[in-house]
Amino acid sequence: MLTLHVAENSPETAVLVDGATVAAVAPYESLTAAAPQARVRRWPGILLPGLLNPYAPELLESTYHPDPREADALGTEPITGERAAEIFRKNPASLGASARRGVQRMLAHGTVAVAGDLRTRTVADVVRRAALAVGQRPPRLPGPPSLSPRPLILLPPLTRGGAARFAVFDIESREDLVKRGASTCVATVIEGRMVYRAR
Repeated sequence: MLTLHVAENSPETAVLVDGATVAAVAPYESLTAAAPQARVRRWPGILLPGLLNPYAPELLESTYHPDPREADALGTEPITGERAAEIFRKNPASLGASARRGVQRMLAHGTVAVAGDLRTRTVADVVRRAALAVGQRPPRLPGPPSLSPRPLILLPPLTRGGAARFAVFDIESREDLVKRGASTCVATVIEGRMVYRAR
């Protein structure tokens, strides 16, 4: 099935998706004329290739992402440092579930690729199952680790025949994304599948 994604502030870079592949990137009017049968998904903001988060080890192996059922005892925010290490020592099996929740947080920030050497097979499997691309970690990282790191790292532009991997941010421009950060994400698509959509 063909799906046409268009964002209101970037209609010149609408994306036509065929399964897991980008069929075309062009102005919205051109694509609707070429593929009138395509299902259309309209978004606020702008559509971009998605973000690479270089802090995969720090966010997925050294950070504990609490289960919502643990909110009363642990809160809802990610836990780092010695407190996270103690949780993993007491319950090694919690690493996989925490990493899955961490990946969901990443997807909610427009992350479609990660970087950094993962030391545990458990977390590497979580990343693989989520179909996150694995990229090259920059030689210098400004830090600190974050779901919305600065500077933000955008993937190369989408191209015909490439992987349908992108994100939509409810912003006016790329400059606005730099100012407001990745929490403005409203949708993330990986391999043509909607893996995150803001409510």
